[in-house]
Amino acid sequence: MGQASVIVVGNEKGGAGKSTLAIHIATALLHGGARVAVLDLDLRQQTLGHFFANRAAWLAANGVDAPMPIQHPISSAGDALAKAPDAEQLARFESAFAEVSGQADFVLIDTPGADTAIMRAAHERADLVVTPMNDSFVDFDMLGVVDPVTLDLKRHSLYAETVWASRKRRATAERKQIDWVVLRNRLAPTEARNRKRLDERVQALSRKVGFRVGPGLRDRVIYRELFPFGLTVADLSPTIRPVAMSLQHVAARQELRALMIALGFNGLDESERIAAE
Repeated sequence: MGQASVIVVGNEKGGAGKSTLAIHIATALLHGGARVAVLDLDLRQQTLGHFFANRAAWLAANGVDAPMPIQHPISSAGDALAKAPDAEQLARFESAFAEVSGQADFVLIDTPGADTAIMRAAHERADLVVTPMNDSFVDFDMLGVVDPVTLDLKRHSLYAETVWASRKRRATAERKQIDWVVLRNRLAPTEARNRKRLDERVQALSRKVGFRVGPGLRDRVIYRELFPFGLTVADLSPTIRPVAMSLQHVAARQELRALMIALGFNGLDESERIAAE
């Protein structure tokens, strides 16, 4: 068995949709037939862990099947580990990573929205870093700094420096490149002057620090209403329909397919597209 590809979903800002992206990428890969392991490094929130616990419970209660990832929680009491020294957190992470990386095709790691030792360690393991950002200059601030008068790009910010440093260390130690994709998440449905200004700065920064720009997920109700069941639009089928279906669910599935293609994967099987009732 070869070495697993490592996907790290991260930035240093909360509320950008890291966990939402992580669960959708994981389930899309699972439905593509991949063996996927997940590691949740947000030791306090544990959103990824809660999602897959909900998934197992819902599937069992309804007597249906859907693919599950390989899971290896780095702690049974995440909140306690969050208060532990960096050395203990790193040891737990390295142990869990070693355990799952030999069993999976992909290891997907959801990271906390803060600069921590365990977050940096995960980024240095990455083959692909996926960074969501909301469509605003508030979120762009984690990537780059703009002039307050002209809005011209001045320099990259601290998170961009974190990824840049991880890429340099990985290239030096293993002669491997880390691919970095920034996803424009929760896009507003209409075009606006602010979006045009922001897009120009994102594109300029991408050329400066070397990331690709891709489409994220819009702010759709379906992404939120399926979470309590541990399901995503990738799971919906004639036997798995916990909510009433509509054309919006078809659009959401197409959106997820486009996201996966932007990340370099095949997306979802077109033949499995859900027909709206």
